[in-house]
Amino acid sequence: MNQPAAWVDLSAANTLRLPCQVEHYAAPTSLTSLQAALHHAHARQWPITLLGGGSNVLLPPTLMGMALRPALCHWWLERQNESVVAFVGAGVNWHSLVMALAARGLWGTENLALIPGDCGAAPVQNIGAYGVELSDVLEGVQVVELATGEVRWLSAQACQFGYRDSIFKRALAGRVVITQLALRLSECPRPVLGYGDLASRVTASPTPLAVAQAVCAIRREKLPDPAVLANAGSFFKNPVVDESQAQRLLQTYPQMPHFPQAQHQTKLAAGWLIDQCGLKGYRDGAFGVHERQALVLVHFGGGDRPGLLRFAESVANAVYDRFAVTLEPEPRVV
Repeated sequence: MNQPAAWVDLSAANTLRLPCQVEHYAAPTSLTSLQAALHHAHARQWPITLLGGGSNVLLPPTLMGMALRPALCHWWLERQNESVVAFVGAGVNWHSLVMALAARGLWGTENLALIPGDCGAAPVQNIGAYGVELSDVLEGVQVVELATGEVRWLSAQACQFGYRDSIFKRALAGRVVITQLALRLSECPRPVLGYGDLASRVTASPTPLAVAQAVCAIRREKLPDPAVLANAGSFFKNPVVDESQAQRLLQTYPQMPHFPQAQHQTKLAAGWLIDQCGLKGYRDGAFGVHERQALVLVHFGGGDRPGLLRFAESVANAVYDRFAVTLEPEPRVV
């Protein structure tokens, strides 16, 4: 195995472009080289930090030990009974995969187009958009135990998916690295068009590619390109509150977007709450709330993680003071 590179600048490896120097860095391209990297780190007692595409992570200025980014970039399709299963390496770019599947006429992931990052990070957050979540199509996840290098598969049920949540953020956090996904797709039309204005952007019988392209168009209209203006996409989770609290808020704000959930709960739109506080376009030093989408915090340059966390806390405090609703950050804090 090639030796992990020493003292690597990760500022360009996270879409918020937060300054970060890591003591050691490895990007293995196979299971064998990944296991070798783990062995190398364990032998030297280095702590291990897992990275993906850097689109949903808040990095510190200095990171000790080894940052490990799986770069397994192969994927293929297998027909199984009435469906098609895509086996996808963790290092494959998620958006590129979605567009490739949609171009092949395969349904299931098209609503998740233009979500940044690598496929290996997708299950951690149970990524979702426009009425679809990864858990809707995920068949299983291949993982490698950090402590032993053992390879095993987890079923979708074993992943314990929730809203922007999974076992990889809880019981398995820091214990496994995701190396491959199995996605069950369909050749039969099954468009999900009930979210926002997506239905108005496509024909009555759209192809998965048409849906994916419509999603891309909507996202580009509303969201800044991380390559142009540093950001991590949606910074806050949409809060889920008790139905009774939602009803009280609706009495004061009848126009408030709200989405009924199971167990007498209601999901609110974090972007709308922030916007109602007059914070859309607000800037304080190196950080700001995006002028078109209040759910996105942007980095204008010259800031660091402590500064971003202070700015995010001020936004969350403003929402709580007005609505008594708590906002939780979506990106992972390393």
